[in-house]
Amino acid sequence: MRRLIIVALCAGMLISRASAVRESDSIDVMNAIKVYGLSAESRILAWKNLIHDLLHASHSETQQIESVNGFFNQLVFISDNRLWGQEDYWATPIEFLGAKGGDCEDFSLAKYFTLRELGVSDEKMRLIYVKATSINQFHMVLAYYPEKHAVPLILDNLDGEVKLATQREDLIPIYSFNADHLWLMKERGRGQLAGTASKLSKWTKMRNRYSRGELQKPLINLSE
Repeated sequence: MRRLIIVALCAGMLISRASAVRESDSIDVMNAIKVYGLSAESRILAWKNLIHDLLHASHSETQQIESVNGFFNQLVFISDNRLWGQEDYWATPIEFLGAKGGDCEDFSLAKYFTLRELGVSDEKMRLIYVKATSINQFHMVLAYYPEKHAVPLILDNLDGEVKLATQREDLIPIYSFNADHLWLMKERGRGQLAGTASKLSKWTKMRNRYSRGELQKPLINLSE
């Protein structure tokens, strides 16, 4: 009963917040509080307000990706096994923010969906699965193509600075995808079309959970 009262009070406070937070945003925050605790409120609101501020500012897409990359790189890197008790769990942006951390897929996915919210075309972005030679591990980054045949900019949690792909010789691309397509990356270019992104079951499951607002509870609380 006490927990229900706290959630109800928080709901009232959230509804009275600044106009930057819409009704749907308040629902996201309330749901996150139920699963991740009160500490999730400030992180979710900061994300919502980042989107609002960037939508209403005269920033270029390059400035937007710099802001989004820096915002999410403040969160904690932690393995899926430790956080979710699973070998490879792709968290939604709200799960990532609610838990206060995640692994490389979670950083990249959160940046991708945030940039989509800001109106960046899906055709300009790809999630790229790479081999990171600096840590000798498989890894995921987000690539942004300002023009169709341009060298992409890389958004990464290992290297916090947004750089051209040609400056990231430590990353060996394997495959890439966006909302619709899947490519095999045989060289440091856009790759060879290999079908639809629906072939990636974790991608499909994560998108379905995100659209339904489903939230997974982590094994540990990074806010403590």
